[in-house]
Amino acid sequence: MSAVRTVLGDVSPADLGVCDAHDHLFFGSPRLPGQELRSVPAARAELVAFREQGGGAVVQWTPYGLGRRAADLPPLSRETGVHVVAATGLHQAVHYDEDTLAGLRSRLAEVFVSELTVGIGTSGVRAGLVKVAGGFHALDAHARWTMTAAAEAHHATGATITVHLEMGTGALDVLDLLCGELGVPPHRVVLGHLNRSPDLVVHRQAAESGCYLAFDGPSLAHHATDWRMPEAVRALAEAGFGDRVLLGADTTTAAARSVDGGPGMPCLLRRVRPRLVHAVGEALVERILTENPGRAFGTEWP
Repeated sequence: MSAVRTVLGDVSPADLGVCDAHDHLFFGSPRLPGQELRSVPAARAELVAFREQGGGAVVQWTPYGLGRRAADLPPLSRETGVHVVAATGLHQAVHYDEDTLAGLRSRLAEVFVSELTVGIGTSGVRAGLVKVAGGFHALDAHARWTMTAAAEAHHATGATITVHLEMGTGALDVLDLLCGELGVPPHRVVLGHLNRSPDLVVHRQAAESGCYLAFDGPSLAHHATDWRMPEAVRALAEAGFGDRVLLGADTTTAAARSVDGGPGMPCLLRRVRPRLVHAVGEALVERILTENPGRAFGTEWP
């Protein structure tokens, strides 16, 4: 039976409800000094605000070493009534120091599998996906190393692999590596940030592979392309790929949270959803927010 692995245990994909398929409750990187997502009360308030707009689940893409606060996720989920999915994985090399990467060099896949099946650190919280990252229009040695480990973890567990595409680029190269060379079924891959590179031809080519395409905005940093999201989703829907689309808010800084004056998670349902309803109709938007995430993250765990 397929199940989504949440921080409170495995649940049926049908029980997720309305899902923010790419976001962050906690996140911290040396590339964003002073903007770390570390506050438990702020995370709780954001989940409550999302729930009040009809939200039922949040998939956190924060990977290894970037402040996941795994032990804080179960009580937040219980207190707010929102399902939360945690991630294992590794981001781009620039987010880590050399000692951290050196310590993982010979055991990365092992770490991923352990966090998916046993738990993150001593928290006992199991991850429900593997998050990795590409580079700008290219895959460097670090990306190939992390994606190879992610593929190994997928083959051992069935877990979905989500991919940060730098500025939305490199989608087809990622698919060539993960699905071509490494044998990951395309429907187990989610490509993130497609709205940041609104190339409708590449979007369609990626969708034709069978992977999922995550459009994650609005964003304070990427508003220049966010407005084209409805056009991109409509193009995919008209080509018959509405079942491949996911939506997320991708809150990565404190300033982006709704409780700190940013758009945050609630904006996905307050503003993005009605705009997409205007573009593709209410029925498809409902499926994108509920059925598609259930299929994308539902796994037949061993």
